[in-house]
Amino acid sequence: MRQGTFQWMKSVNKSIILNKIRTDAPISRAQIAKETKLTPPTVSSNVKELIEQGIVVESQLGESQGGRKPTMLLINHQAFYVIGVDAGPEKIDCILVDLAGTIFQRSSSMLTTPITNEEFLTILKDCIRNCLQSIPAIIENVVGIGVAMHGVVEVETGTSLFAPILGLTNIPIKEELEKEFMMTVKVENDARAMALGESWFGDQGEVDSMLAVNIGHGVGAGLVIDGKLYHGAQDIAGEVGHMTIDLHGEVCECGNRGCLQTFITGPAIVRRAEMYMMQNASENHGITGETIYELAISGHEQFATLFKETGEIIGIGLTNLIHIINPEKIVLGGGVTKSGSLILPVILKTIEERALTPQAKKTKIVITTLGDDATLLGAVSLLLVDLFDPV
Repeated sequence: MRQGTFQWMKSVNKSIILNKIRTDAPISRAQIAKETKLTPPTVSSNVKELIEQGIVVESQLGESQGGRKPTMLLINHQAFYVIGVDAGPEKIDCILVDLAGTIFQRSSSMLTTPITNEEFLTILKDCIRNCLQSIPAIIENVVGIGVAMHGVVEVETGTSLFAPILGLTNIPIKEELEKEFMMTVKVENDARAMALGESWFGDQGEVDSMLAVNIGHGVGAGLVIDGKLYHGAQDIAGEVGHMTIDLHGEVCECGNRGCLQTFITGPAIVRRAEMYMMQNASENHGITGETIYELAISGHEQFATLFKETGEIIGIGLTNLIHIINPEKIVLGGGVTKSGSLILPVILKTIEERALTPQAKKTKIVITTLGDDATLLGAVSLLLVDLFDPV
């Protein structure tokens, strides 16, 4: 689908109607008019266009309220498709999904450093192209591309300002992809995209404020308030991985010492395990986070303690965020949360011990149910929320 068509579909009234159908389907035209305060003629004319466009379909008749049974409306989830991209820092993953988030195709490309902006963009374009060309019949029905990029992103221009782990700056992702694929492109920080994806696909219920924290190779967060992402004044809201924990700690990729992510990421856990093994004259043979977790749950007390320490540090970081933001719910994602059975009880205990008020102590903390696809579906939601949301 080309950019002009996308803009036509997301006019304010259409977005209001689409979102109402998405959240309350099956629903009649009369119900939409009543609940959105739009006039019945406005609803009818817009629904007619949406049906012609193929994104809305009529369903079985509803219950009569004394007159003729109304025709009910539904979203046609396979009318259009979206490409979602999780870009970096170790690889680029792409998915092709319908409007319900059902995945039809995947592609993946590894990233090696050092790498230039041009090399990164070439790999990114190839990965997207592989996904698009896998099902040629639906290319014309792709509504756009959502990119979740690690590091600092200037959302308005879709530029990656600083990707610290890749060592790149000022990558014009939106400009290059729109020129290459001639469709709408949205670019967002990966953790913020994940937060929006949790709000859209994660079955988190009706919450006014939700914080999603992604703990993997790095640490980032996204705050969703009333269904909207909060970006901050300079697009760096959510960079919680660079919260200072120890003024004299290890040097972070950002250049500062003792950042939260020098303690709790996958690589940080591996480094601490390697130090323990060196001190005990043990060979690590390229030990991984997965190996450390397996050893911990099989009874290796030192590694179990390592995860408990990690859980305590995460709990301290989350307590700080609860005191600053006070969200209703915090969703944890990323590779480190696969060790949730070891770290989550310690996280909860730490918050219980440190939070200021009884209510804050009970902030709901959950691990994502979207698994490894949380950020990818977050990238998808960048397009969907723009299509369905009127503001």
